[in-house]
Amino acid sequence: MEPSLQRSMLITWFKDTTVLGMDEGKLIIGLPLPMFLNWHLQHYKEQTLKAAQELDSAINQIVYHVDLSLQGDETRTVDILSLFPEKKSRKLPGKLEMSVGSEGLLGRMFNPRYTLDTFVVGTCNRLAHAAAQASASQPGGKYNPLFIYGGVGLGKTHLLQGVGHAFHQANPRSLVLYTTSEEFTNQVIEAIRHQKIESLRKKYREVDMLIIDDIQFFASKERTQEEFFHTFNTLLEARKQIVVSSDRPPRELHDVLQDRLRSRFERGMIADVAEPDYETRLAILMDRAKEYEIFFDQKVLAFIAEHVKDSVRSLEGILMQAVAQYELEQRVPTIQLITEIMCKLSHDVHEENEEMRAVGFELPVKRAPRFEDLLEGVSSYYSISIQDITGTSRLREIMVPRQVAMYLGKKYLRMSLSQLGERFSGRDHSTVIHSIRKVEKRIQDDPLLLREVRAIEREVGILE
Repeated sequence: MEPSLQRSMLITWFKDTTVLGMDEGKLIIGLPLPMFLNWHLQHYKEQTLKAAQELDSAINQIVYHVDLSLQGDETRTVDILSLFPEKKSRKLPGKLEMSVGSEGLLGRMFNPRYTLDTFVVGTCNRLAHAAAQASASQPGGKYNPLFIYGGVGLGKTHLLQGVGHAFHQANPRSLVLYTTSEEFTNQVIEAIRHQKIESLRKKYREVDMLIIDDIQFFASKERTQEEFFHTFNTLLEARKQIVVSSDRPPRELHDVLQDRLRSRFERGMIADVAEPDYETRLAILMDRAKEYEIFFDQKVLAFIAEHVKDSVRSLEGILMQAVAQYELEQRVPTIQLITEIMCKLSHDVHEENEEMRAVGFELPVKRAPRFEDLLEGVSSYYSISIQDITGTSRLREIMVPRQVAMYLGKKYLRMSLSQLGERFSGRDHSTVIHSIRKVEKRIQDDPLLLREVRAIEREVGILE
């Protein structure tokens, strides 16, 4: 396993986890959420026992206890980040201002995350990425100017800023300026108003690399195009690298840019960034999920990649919403949750719902749930397989979810006790009624169990 992924997994599953006490050789480990339980049982129990025995040979068993009050309680838990500091392979530029700094980078909007190394490459953007690398390593050469075009949210800005970062990293004394067409236009207007046009020209014509984003917005701005044209020529003659982006290729900007500008762009390197294919979308999601340091089931990421196709920005938006739901409401990122998020973020919910049904996935439940819905909800919340829930194991960690599943089944399904028992490995009706009554009694006095049951009911769409 990659070190960064291993660190991410440890931080995810051990966050707010603590030792609650000892009892006759049993080490009691506190977990902040039910979803952590099965993961610890399957992946970390033996390792935890081994580590504990190295400290105290009297320990012979690990017992887990879920305690929601552990979440964010710094007085009872350890800061995992301090124990597993991330090793930085290289230092990224810090805060960047609109004046020349010691790092030689210009532009308020430089984002230290937008590097060529963090750009996910696929068939949709491979040529543009390669051209960006070539422009950064051989500035002013045959790929000058570099013109990158593509739709909204596909990664053009990431590539442009990545060129600037890579070039400056290789040439620390260089001067790189990144701006947008809107910012450039505003600066031209201000320079004209305050009679500082020469100062503006000096600023832009003495850089080693000029990067301008969304150049299509130069439309109908004749004076702005005039200033840019002469700046462009000055830099090109000095063999300084120019990188620009647009939503269309140069030949389609005839109604936006002057012919002399378009002809100069057409002489350089032109590369497009297209909509990412499924494999690229999934790779992007896996990369971003790792950054959030939250474990996502591969099926959930694959579901997002399959149904969100328009832009990288949309992919990241869905993922960020899922992370927020997890952090703020402790809702496990499941396919059902992602479906709800997609519906809420849709501009036309009715139309989006029809599209979702057309591609074959289930919308949030607005009807009486099926038995499979309930089992899936319990399984996802407790991170325990459906086979274990309906199986014969009598481990407490499995019996509680099983009893909750029986309780929900009796409450929402038109099934007799005997029919319900058959779904749980042929248990008789007395076992089923005992489990149901036990949950009914506990939720009257146990706010933790009540919260768990309500969370599962929301997950399967019974509650809003």
